[in-house]
Amino acid sequence: MTRAAIEHPGSDERLKMIDTSMKRHRHRPDALIEVLHTAQGIFGHLDRDILYHVARGLNLPPSRVYGVASFYHLFRFEPKGAHHCTVCLGTACFVKGGGALLSMIEQAAGIRAGQLLADGAVSLDTARCVGACGIAPVVIFDGAVTGNQTPEKVAERVKGWVPHGPA
Repeated sequence: MTRAAIEHPGSDERLKMIDTSMKRHRHRPDALIEVLHTAQGIFGHLDRDILYHVARGLNLPPSRVYGVASFYHLFRFEPKGAHHCTVCLGTACFVKGGGALLSMIEQAAGIRAGQLLADGAVSLDTARCVGACGIAPVVIFDGAVTGNQTPEKVAERVKGWVPHGPA
């Protein structure tokens, strides 16, 4: 997205949808999280220009909008890959091997947490806790919560997403 598109939202229907959300909330600054959620739902992520557009629409400093967006792990600044993986690193998952799962996925996919594979096939994130401690360690594969994971299970799953091996 270009700065010109942000400054002239009439050229992008997606920006009009964000504007509609802000209007519905009467451009109140306390609607920031809801508007960011709407924007991410529309674009799939929140890039710098989208954050700037929201800041301007809610009459907030861009630093505050970025601060809120970066505080909550549900907001992302990069697009997701065709396949997306989130490793839980909450206490229960970490104690039961979440760190080892993350390392194995990074090795199998050839990317680090927070990255997207160059061909867009796989993206990887971590979460502080996904609330499924009873089945720890947990990994979310393409939106499906999977518990009782092992390094071998996650490697096999991710290697199926990366047919030519890690980058």
